[in-house]
This record gives sequence, structure tokens and C-alpha cells, in this order.
Amino acid sequence: MSLSCLDPSKETYDAIVVGTGISGGWAAKELCEKGLKTLVLERGRMVKHIEDYPTAHLDPWDMPNGGAPTKETKERMHKQHRTGYVTMEYRKHFFVDDLKHPYNENKRFDWIRGYHVGGRSLMWGRQSYRLSDIDFEANKKEGIAVDWPVRYKDIAPWYDHVEDFIGVSGENLGLKQLPDGKFLKPMNLNCVEEHLKSKISEHFDDGRLLTIGRVAHITEGTKPGLGRSTCQYRNRCMRGCPYGGYFSSNSSTLPTAEATGNMTLRPNSIVYEVVYDDTTKQATGVKVIDAETKEKIEFKAKIIFLCASAIASASILMQSKSERFPNGLGNDSGELGHNIMDHHFHVGARAKTNLFKDKYTKGRRANGIYIPRFRNIGGETDKKEFKRGYGFQGGASRSGTSEMVAELKYGPALKEAILKPGEWSVGLTGFGETLPNHSNRMYLDYEKLDEWGLPTVTFDADFGENELAMRKDMQEQAVKMLEAAGFKDVEGYDNVEGRAMGLGIHEMGTARMGRDPKTSVLNEYNQIHSCNNVYVTDGSFMTSAGCQNPSLTYMAFTARAANHAAEQFKKNNA
Repeated sequence: MSLSCLDPSKETYDAIVVGTGISGGWAAKELCEKGLKTLVLERGRMVKHIEDYPTAHLDPWDMPNGGAPTKETKERMHKQHRTGYVTMEYRKHFFVDDLKHPYNENKRFDWIRGYHVGGRSLMWGRQSYRLSDIDFEANKKEGIAVDWPVRYKDIAPWYDHVEDFIGVSGENLGLKQLPDGKFLKPMNLNCVEEHLKSKISEHFDDGRLLTIGRVAHITEGTKPGLGRSTCQYRNRCMRGCPYGGYFSSNSSTLPTAEATGNMTLRPNSIVYEVVYDDTTKQATGVKVIDAETKEKIEFKAKIIFLCASAIASASILMQSKSERFPNGLGNDSGELGHNIMDHHFHVGARAKTNLFKDKYTKGRRANGIYIPRFRNIGGETDKKEFKRGYGFQGGASRSGTSEMVAELKYGPALKEAILKPGEWSVGLTGFGETLPNHSNRMYLDYEKLDEWGLPTVTFDADFGENELAMRKDMQEQAVKMLEAAGFKDVEGYDNVEGRAMGLGIHEMGTARMGRDPKTSVLNEYNQIHSCNNVYVTDGSFMTSAGCQNPSLTYMAFTARAANHAAEQFKKNNA
């Protein structure tokens, strides 16, 4: 991929894309394919597909302490480490150093970040679900926050477009709350999961069902990008997939953009301001700090796409002050930085079973099961205790005990033990919707600066009474489903530590779209109401959260916005 080394003062691009993750990669691809000369800016280092996945083929015995995080890692990544999984030595290089990149918390917020080309598209969970009109209409029907300015019919063709390109495996179900898609063949359930599926169908008559997760993995054929092939069932996805089996910007959208000859990619470029012209009432470009040299540079373009993440894009807009926008670009409504949402989880149930002792699994399926939302979708499913709903993710597995028993580490006992699989265990974890709330916010602290002299982010957001009420039902229903399957040692749980915002890694809502500029930042095409050549297409635009993983929706809205931007560009330059 080409790196910009030319004099920026002598270059004007058609478009600038800020960020290279899920949304940024899609913006780059779509704009470049439509003929726009596009500069793509990434605040972090370059990561090349395959070449820069240093731990992709390492086994636990290849790593000191089996890959467990060191004391130094825990100290330098103290906030990333709170998740319990991102700081393992074989994946920590894709997550930020909290000492180098600090933020502040009025209330605990786990901001999980990856500063490199590809962003979190390299480490995401890959679960890919569509929102439905139940989601798009909920705010209006319930009188909460603001109405979405779009409906499912507006986005459905773009969901098709994205799924066709990235490759999503899954099963069509015909559910109104979870629209069907264009899927590759589904991955297989194992025997315990099949048993649970049949028992849920047998014991519950409220429409709930179990399916395999809809996941952005190629299960047949190939997809565009750098040699993308089928999933190898290694389940080492967070290290980077050298086979391109799962979708990432690095293996898919960015190389597709590069192939057009219209993309210039510049890593180590920290965008901190969108430049606004009071005369033309348009943005003219962005200001950048070179992360390595700390040189300040200005790049110019006719269209700006902010895809830096919900928090980072809102930060850039807040810092983009002018006579017209003293409180940040596009912030006439005062909603910029507010309405933070995430999914609340770490609640559900677990169990064991003596069934299927003669069965085992082959490979490491990089996916789990999914139980779609079955609450508050009409009729007898409606609950008075809380609004909206939740889904469950989880699965069943069989493991040995030798790793946990010191006496089995050596000698004949070990050899015998490793040939005997342990018990089957099964778990269901709920992912619940969070209602938009103006009080949930982020703001900038100009007293606490980072090493580039930029203000740090402070979080002041938490879950509310509706989410807490929902959690009681999430735990209760998980227990009931596992008990209905006849499993043993069924145990419900609600991890209080897991209630912190950010842990779902689905932060969204900081520059919401809406019909009225007085109550929203963006319009239905992700344009800033008052500066229509700036588009924001990461999680910032979300008006409500749904309970589904949101990345597929970010991609669909990004593709739609880029198509709109390209059409407007061609009209203006005809």
C-alpha cells in the first residue's frame, strides 16, 4: 500500500478517510472504487497482512509462561488488562499501552483500543447481525431519545452488499427481530449444542430458538482481498489471520482500495481537527500530528469521512472549534459526546452434563451459538419490567483436567490423563440493549494532555435502571434453558465487575443521527447537519444500540454514506 511522502501543501485529495478499522476500510474501498483520490489516515503504525502477524503460528509452549501476561504488561496495560483477555503476550501487540495513551474515568469505562492499520478489525469477535425495524422504530414508539431517520428497507440493500463482500456464514431463520442475510454455509453445532437446541424448541413456546452464530468467516469459496480463503478452525483470530479466513480491513477492504490506484495510506498520522471554512460553510481538510516526529501537517480534501471510532471521532469534532462552531464542529444540538451506549453482558448461566461422554469435537471452531432476542417483540413476549431485549451467545466444549492438577504434569499419569477428555460444560452469556441517555457522556480534559499535547478523554457513563432490570431476566432465562436441557450443576451468575461500560467493546452514540438538527449531529446519510461534506460512519452515529453486535451495521451505513458522497461529488464536479 502506498505511503504518502509528498508535500501535503501541494496535494489536494478528493476525499480523506480518518481511521482504518471496520468503518474506515469500507469507506476507503467504496470511495476508491468510485474513482475518488482518497487519503487514508491512521494514527497508529503500519500492519501488513500476514507479514505483521508475529504470533499467528505460535503455540503456548513457544511463549514464556504459556503466553500469560507479564508484570510489566499488566502495569503498562492496566486498563486493557481489566478485560482479562486482551493482554495475553501473543496478542498484546494489537492493544494500546495505557500509560502512553491515557484516559480518565468519572465512572469506570473499559476503553479497548487498537492503534494500528486495521484497528479493531484485526481483533473483533466477528459476530455479524442485522438490525430490524423493531430496532429502528423502538425510540419513536417508546418516546425515548430521538427517532432513527432510516428504516430497515433503506439499509437492507447495503447489508446485502457488505455480506456479499466480506463473507458471513450463518443460518437464515425467518425472524422479524433478526432479518435473514446472504450467508455462506453455517458452521456446525456440536452434540451438546444440538441437544440444547432441541430442548429449547421442546420446552419454550415464545419463539426462542438456538442457532449457530452468524460470523464473518469464509466457510466456502473465496472472497476479495489478499488471498482470502476458508477458515482453518485454528481459533487464533485475535493474532491476525494469515489465511484471511475472517474479514479484516488488512486482508480485504484496504487491499481492494489499493488495487484501484486511488488510495494513499499514511500511518502514524494523528488527526486532531477538521478544518472548517466559515465562508463556504464546508470542511476543507484535516490537521494531523505525525505520531513519530510530532510535526503538524494539514491535508486538504473535498470530502471528509471520520471513522476513527465512536470516542475518537467525537474527540476530533470537539477539538474542531471555529467562530461558527465554538463547541465543536456540528455541535449545534449540544449532543456531541453524549448518549454513549454499549451492550451490557457478563450475565447468564453455566452448567455441566454427563451426556455424550463418547463424543468429542474436532478443530477449534472460531464461533459460538446464538439465541436471538425473544423479549418485547410483541404479544406475550412483552415485559413490563424493562424495555427492549437481549440475545445470548455461548457454547459447549469438553476439556481435560491435567493442566489444573500439578501432580499430573509429569510421568505416566500425565500421558494417561491427556488421552481422557474432561466433562462437557455449557454456558449462555446475555448481551442486552442499553437505552440512549443524554447523561451518559464523554468530554475532553485540557488540563491532562497526552504526549502529543492533545486533551485526554474523560468518561462519565453507566448503565441505568432499565438495564439492571433486564439483567435479572437474562440470568433467570439462561438458567431455565439449561435446566430444561437436563444439564447438571446449573449456576446463574451476574458479574458485578462485568457491568462496566466499554467491556462489550461496542461503544456508540456520541454523534447520533436524527431527523432534527436541534437534537442530533448527523442526518440520515451520516452527514453533519450543518457541514454536509463531513460524514461520520463509525459507532458514533448510532441512535439506539439494539442487542445485536453492531459492526455489520457500521459497515452497511458506511457503504451507503460513501455511495452518497461519491454521487454528490460527481454532481458538484460535473
